Amino acid sequence: MKPSAKFFLFFLGVLFVQTYYAQNQTKVSLVTDENGVQLLVNNSPFMINGMNWDYIPIGTNYSYSLWSQSDEFIKKALDREMTLLKDMGVNSIRVYTGIQPKWITYIYKNYGIYTMLNHSFGRYGVTINDIYKPVTDYRDEATKKLLLDEVSSLTKEYKNTEGLLLYLLGNENNYGLFWAGSETEDFPDDAEMKKAMGEKRGRPMYQLFNEAALLMKKIDANHPIAMCNGDVLFIDIIAEECKDLDIYGTNMYRGKSFGDAFQKVKDKLNKPILFTEFGVDAFNALNKEEDQEMQSFYLTENWKEIYTNAYGLEKTANSIGGFTFQFSDGWWKLGQTINLDIHDEEANWTNNGYDIDTKNNSQNMNEEWFGIAAKGFSDTEGLYQLYPRAAYYVLQKLHQINPYQKGITTNYIEKKIYKINQNKALKRGLKNKMLLENK
Repeated sequence: MKPSAKFFLFFLGVLFVQTYYAQNQTKVSLVTDENGVQLLVNNSPFMINGMNWDYIPIGTNYSYSLWSQSDEFIKKALDREMTLLKDMGVNSIRVYTGIQPKWITYIYKNYGIYTMLNHSFGRYGVTINDIYKPVTDYRDEATKKLLLDEVSSLTKEYKNTEGLLLYLLGNENNYGLFWAGSETEDFPDDAEMKKAMGEKRGRPMYQLFNEAALLMKKIDANHPIAMCNGDVLFIDIIAEECKDLDIYGTNMYRGKSFGDAFQKVKDKLNKPILFTEFGVDAFNALNKEEDQEMQSFYLTENWKEIYTNAYGLEKTANSIGGFTFQFSDGWWKLGQTINLDIHDEEANWTNNGYDIDTKNNSQNMNEEWFGIAAKGFSDTEGLYQLYPRAAYYVLQKLHQINPYQKGITTNYIEKKIYKINQNKALKRGLKNKMLLENK
């Protein structure tokens, strides 16, 4: 074959690949006008009915990786989990880096569920020159280079992935300025200490967040970039340093209401707000027993606010959705590396926003019980079964609400939510609880 003919065939091959990816790439954008801000997926309005999702069998912890298992095993696990998520009306999941692009596409093509890809951005420390540093110093030049190189490589690898929704940077990294590790602790109350920490270590971190966003946008202009901040701590610094991030993502645990969060983000940042984590555990710390009704109550109130603050409605019109925390119980959460096959009932921090199960500032947040579904032990194949709680069936009804529906009002949404049969959901959840206990 003549060289010119070989070149021509090579050119056709490259053109075919580029055309294929261009046609199949998920294009996501944000549109802002007098009616608020809205997320568009392939030019259609998209409210994120999301779920924080992972796959961690009982007896293992954060070091377990589904993505290092065989393809056959991964498919079986995904088919079990995604079937339940799809039936609940979930249209997107939050997943940390490690998932390969082909599985993002597999989940999307088979279940219509998009993936928000989360890079922790130094939240749990960094390894530089083979030395692990548990507390990330965002002022350090080697650390900055490492993180920017990582997100650059990530964007290049995933930018053409069908089913990719967003990039998310961090996981309440502002809280990580005060403590190391992933186990939640009570937060310091000293205002002056927090302010000083924000200036000393927080501002350089947020500057690097923005630098990362600019770098990623040069590589991929079709997927917005969100940050994950803990509540609204340091929002004034964020307003100054993170102008190029597209979405303000927040892990927010305030009880039944997010309070002034929507308005504060609108006034301070003029960006859409996305709840990257929110929710409550299903264990009553006062009664020392599972409380599915309590979990359903708080989630219902939270989703009501997320929907009624959406584009085109008469409130702040800057809400683009949320990711409920979380799909299944994490039996490893309390001790991290110990008692991995015990479902601990000990609460390890206090949140008075969830006043049903706290008294006199008693600890009430049970980290191992946040699942919308309870988890069974693994079978001989290493796969486990999930047992949906009442919250699953309530969310199933909530996610049928479309705040972008023509002519919809906040009053209509509130009435629709009020009519959800909470008792029926509770009966189904308790029936599943009996099935799990009998098994």
